[in-house]
Amino acid sequence: MALGKLIASWPVLRQLREADPLALGRAAQSPRSKELVPRIDEAERVVQSVCPYCAVGCGQLVYVKDGDVTHIEGDPASPISRGRLCPKGQASKSYVQSPLRETKVKYRRPYGTAWEELELETAMEMIVDRIVNTRAATWEYGREDGTPTNRTMGIGNLGGATLDNEENYLIKKLMTALGVVQVENQARI
Repeated sequence: MALGKLIASWPVLRQLREADPLALGRAAQSPRSKELVPRIDEAERVVQSVCPYCAVGCGQLVYVKDGDVTHIEGDPASPISRGRLCPKGQASKSYVQSPLRETKVKYRRPYGTAWEELELETAMEMIVDRIVNTRAATWEYGREDGTPTNRTMGIGNLGGATLDNEENYLIKKLMTALGVVQVENQARI
């Protein structure tokens, strides 16, 4: 009897028996594929979000189970992306949950060969000290002809594509207040 079941399970026989000659329906299903359930069916809730990677602002549906992101897909209700996501947007789950994600501040001293971990407060103090000292050392009150400039050319800012428009706006305001004129953002379409 086992041999009969084995022969009956052959895809070619199932195609003929189930009137599925192209094997596009039930004949193509294996016992394992019949048991598969979409990841989104197990989600406890769905959160509407915006992709963090560029300035387009594609809509995302984020599926959450036990406080963890289980799946991310495009939001069909978004007038911007209409349910579509680029590969970076589709992979943004790893932005939050990748085992390779750095969660500690890393610092490599000048001429150093290894990274060391720093406390966030220590790193922030180092950044502030360097900005204040560089600004003071490179401040230009004016040109030689007397035209006022009130700027520093010793500091530049390059924003990242994972910043949203609001964050970029605030960074631009901060840089302007510091007298930094070399401000750019690498979020390009």
